[in-house]
Amino acid sequence: MNVSTSLRVRLPAFVFVLEVVMIALYAVFVTYDDNANAKMQNNETNPMDNSLYRDYPYFADVQVMIFVGFGCLLAFFRFYGFSGMVFNFLTATFAIQWAILMQGFFQFYYDGKIHLGVINLLNAEFACAVVLISFGAVLGKTGPVQLLVMALLEVPIFAVTEWAVLKYIRINDAGGSILIHLFAAYFGLGATFVLYRPSLNKGHAKEITSYHSDILSVMGTLFLWVFWPSFNSALTLKGDDQHRAILHTFIGLSSSTITAFALSAIFNKRGKLTMADIQNVTLAGGVTVGASVDMMISPVGAYVLGIMGCTACFFGYRYLTPFMAQRLRIQDQCGIHNLHGLTGLISSTAGICAILLATEETYGPSMYQIFSHRAPPEGDPKLLELQQLIPGLKPGLGRTAKEQALYQVAAIFATIAVSTVGGLLTGFVMNLSFMESPSDEGCFNDEVFFDMPSDFDSAEELKTTMSSDEKLEMSPTNLKV
Repeated sequence: MNVSTSLRVRLPAFVFVLEVVMIALYAVFVTYDDNANAKMQNNETNPMDNSLYRDYPYFADVQVMIFVGFGCLLAFFRFYGFSGMVFNFLTATFAIQWAILMQGFFQFYYDGKIHLGVINLLNAEFACAVVLISFGAVLGKTGPVQLLVMALLEVPIFAVTEWAVLKYIRINDAGGSILIHLFAAYFGLGATFVLYRPSLNKGHAKEITSYHSDILSVMGTLFLWVFWPSFNSALTLKGDDQHRAILHTFIGLSSSTITAFALSAIFNKRGKLTMADIQNVTLAGGVTVGASVDMMISPVGAYVLGIMGCTACFFGYRYLTPFMAQRLRIQDQCGIHNLHGLTGLISSTAGICAILLATEETYGPSMYQIFSHRAPPEGDPKLLELQQLIPGLKPGLGRTAKEQALYQVAAIFATIAVSTVGGLLTGFVMNLSFMESPSDEGCFNDEVFFDMPSDFDSAEELKTTMSSDEKLEMSPTNLKV
């Protein structure tokens, strides 16, 4: 084994340090919230009112997306299946427990403690999704210690950004198009810019897929597709808002899926379907409806957004990804800029349009729940009138539609700026000489970090059995993730 990539010392030592820090922080700062604390239960407490029964179904759905959906999707390389799935498992597990702390200090900290409930886990999984999306940009050219470092740095940067945007800029982003997808995409692009490897632009012997790896990857797509409505609706207001979020997500995913099949057949030189398109472009609609997913955009609006997102994503993979690699030194290995960046921008724009078009005629008094920052401020007589119609309505900031739209724009630029700078700085740390970064020859190769079974095929054996047509079909320029 190459000494520079040996995990014998680096990984155990780094994990041990992380666990010591984690134990100390959890011991000092973390306690149960009221719904998990036995002291808060009495004979007047109805167990079925516990927040567990409201939040756990969404937590379980997102959990499947994180560990099964992302894991299988990232296992599309023939010689990198172990790494794609297992590094996803390792990174996700650490990112969630780290996010519980980082988000906890900003969102769930009072009386000197972070109060832990299932809602914390759900929020932490969204932070984990951010890390795993960014991971896609550097897939194949990083090791497990580098990925843990990436999670270690990205989670607190995300937690601070999320807190600042929601507390001070105050935006509507129910599906996370701005705070999850845009942040993750540009953070990943910043990191991969620093980790640029010129030789990979010429292709790599092991940067190929296989029949079985593509089947495994599309299984990941199916898990993500099925559970995406839960992802987009988990943190929306309960009731009609959550109902619309599920409807819009399903419709957007459905329209992007059939559009992906059509585009794949049209632009394939032999008029056939390309698995990479099915694995990724079909998911674009789930991102595109995100920013406006709980708004009254109408079913046809969600349908059109799914088509727009799919089209942008498809052509991004086809033309923008190669351009960025050749001209901008950005090797976006999984095309996260297409599936999360471009679609995130479309979604954010659609959200701004929906905000500008929102009126009481369309929404009724509930407009001030959905767009809570447009609710009248404390002391405004209109607030008292609205509270009679909607008991529990909280005072807002009294913003107009145009003012809220401008705050949305500010949040987009602020998020992209912070995530890009954070990605660049994280990339520099990941690129330090003592990290176990694989050599150019060792990229996309499970053998660098794993003991492989006897039936593992080598790239040299593959070269002798592949026909020229197969080589063309499996070349790097034809791969999209």
